[in-house]
Amino acid sequence: MNGDASLQARARIHAALGDPARLAIVDALTLGDASPGEIGHDLTMPTNLVAHHLKVLQDAGLIVRTRSEGDRRRTYLRLQPGVLASLTPPPLQDAERVVFVCTHNSARSQLAAALWRDRVGGPVASAGTKPAARVHPRAVKVAHRHGLALDPAGTAHVSDVVHQGDLVIAVCDNAHEDLTGEVRPQLHWSVPDPIRVNTDAAFEAAYTDLAQRIDRLAPAVPHTAEQN
Repeated sequence: MNGDASLQARARIHAALGDPARLAIVDALTLGDASPGEIGHDLTMPTNLVAHHLKVLQDAGLIVRTRSEGDRRRTYLRLQPGVLASLTPPPLQDAERVVFVCTHNSARSQLAAALWRDRVGGPVASAGTKPAARVHPRAVKVAHRHGLALDPAGTAHVSDVVHQGDLVIAVCDNAHEDLTGEVRPQLHWSVPDPIRVNTDAAFEAAYTDLAQRIDRLAPAVPHTAEQN
């Protein structure tokens, strides 16, 4: 029920922001407060239209009105940033550790674990369903280029790494599809295998993809959000 209520509330906020004029009002209030008259003047919007849009935004909880401490007849509009923050997905269940998994544990999962360790912190590991003997040299190279360290011999099998309580993230399609037993990924990132192309550009693209996904995920992982 709480999840349904959260979805309904987020839907109302998205609906309120779905009109260009209302989005312009939110943009105008992002950096400072304004009166309805100032909003209408700045956005060249008639008074009746301003009133309509402000009611929609207020009903969605995006803005509040406060009375001026100077001219008590005047009201000011204030944006509620916390409501905008609620548009992010609800947090995941707490996890003791994050484990990134791919097939060979030689590139994507290694880079993901190194990125998480550097950008987020907290317990993290990587593993493979069919681990290679060594980390791919281009993965080591791209990691070093971004100031991250990878152990060239540090590959491991899923069964030796994953424990109950881990948040398992498959960063390749094969691992996501192969792990159907007790160890099942809670999340799947379909990151193209850079080894198939085997160029510096392909490894750089995988690094960038993983970095962006980690930045989006980190706030939704409870223990890492608390650390930050």
